[in-house]
Amino acid sequence: MHAVRAARQPLRLALATPLRASVARAASVPAVRGLATPTSKVGANVSDAPVAEAEQAELPGFKLAPAKSTAMTGRPIYLDMQATTPMDPRVLDKMMPLFTEMYGNPHSRTHAYGWEAEGLVEEAREHVANLIGAGPKDVVFTSGATESNNMIVKGIANFHKGKKKHIITTQTEHKCVLDSCRFLQTQGFEVTYLPVGPTGLISLEDLKAALRPDTSLVSIMAVNNEIGVIQPLAEISQVLKDYAKENKVTKALFHTDAAQAVGKIPIDVEAMGIDAMSISGHKIYGPKGVGAAYVRRRPRVRLEPLIHGGGQERGLRSGTVPAPIVVGLGEAARLCSQEMSADHAHISKLSQRLIDGITKDVEHVVRNGDPKHGYPGCVNLSFAYVEGESLLMALKDVALSSGSACTSASLEPSYVLRALGASDDMAHSSLRFGIGRFTTEAEIDMVVNRIVQVVTKLRDMSPLWEMVQEGIDLNSVKWSDH
Repeated sequence: MHAVRAARQPLRLALATPLRASVARAASVPAVRGLATPTSKVGANVSDAPVAEAEQAELPGFKLAPAKSTAMTGRPIYLDMQATTPMDPRVLDKMMPLFTEMYGNPHSRTHAYGWEAEGLVEEAREHVANLIGAGPKDVVFTSGATESNNMIVKGIANFHKGKKKHIITTQTEHKCVLDSCRFLQTQGFEVTYLPVGPTGLISLEDLKAALRPDTSLVSIMAVNNEIGVIQPLAEISQVLKDYAKENKVTKALFHTDAAQAVGKIPIDVEAMGIDAMSISGHKIYGPKGVGAAYVRRRPRVRLEPLIHGGGQERGLRSGTVPAPIVVGLGEAARLCSQEMSADHAHISKLSQRLIDGITKDVEHVVRNGDPKHGYPGCVNLSFAYVEGESLLMALKDVALSSGSACTSASLEPSYVLRALGASDDMAHSSLRFGIGRFTTEAEIDMVVNRIVQVVTKLRDMSPLWEMVQEGIDLNSVKWSDH
């Protein structure tokens, strides 16, 4: 387990003089990672805080103070890792010099500043490639998974539209994939939206039945962002190969939105037969505003770019590569490669602790998704006989997501849970718990206690719960309309 997780109460350092010289003086002292809060106009940085002499340390230029806990700051406990993850301090460490010293344009080929930045960008490209089992030249940097999904889905469809105008995806994809497909439908493409079973998994037989000679693309998410179900990527790829061989047609290209999978579960694009893939930086403890698209070069995946310009990134994504955040993405990918097994063990343990703690004291709880084929860091639970909006309002001290998507006119249940066959009531009362690298046991225990308290209180106020306690079958009740 790395030093960052081991030190749950790092020291915060207030920076008063240049950081580098002061840290150098403390190089011999065992350290933990902490965020330096500036006391002047000097920018914040991440540095190594001495542990052994924390009580009486007098490092020149530093003012030492214990980090404030969640309870002290009054901020909610963060359990929404599918929305975004906190940046790993080591990622910020890696990025900082590119803001202040190594600020060259990575496309400037005439001087050392450009060469230096280009070298760091290419190193980051290698780290991302290594994480997914690809070659560095297969990795294209983008602004995030939404752009990658748009670029790949629309780009492949448009390139092959002369002969192939059929696309296959699922009903539970991320909105950016679904909306890209709906846009393509307005352009004359046909799209098949595969249903999913009660656990969120697709049927390979349904996929095989949907394939056509003019299918250009199959886009299926690796790990669902609401319920954490993991689709059988290698098996899906094999279905596409078998269909092409049996029918003597060109194989449909296979794209997967892996924003919730990369860095959390093993992904090997070669072994899994993936032709194109989308990656997000801020889902793997990296910076926001950066992502990547894996676009296979051999055999070559052809697509029309969305952005035209200077021809950067193989001509697929023109524009100056933002070196600082790209380097941050690369470092985040490197850390995920290094610590994936430790992270998975840590998260699995906390996930089971959360589920056991809640279900021990709260009955009529349904887990949405497939526990056997799911990512443990995404736990989606529905609480029967609880009004969803009241549940969220009572849990303001915990940052998590509901299964409901708010619109301006109404509160609609999650389309993902609806696709699983969940009733509107159960979809409304669902909560998604996102557990990550920096989540602690103490936080999980506090959340369990809050959930038990809130659900118990809300049920005590519910007439439906009272009827259930009296043994009344609610399905047998004839409700009158008003």
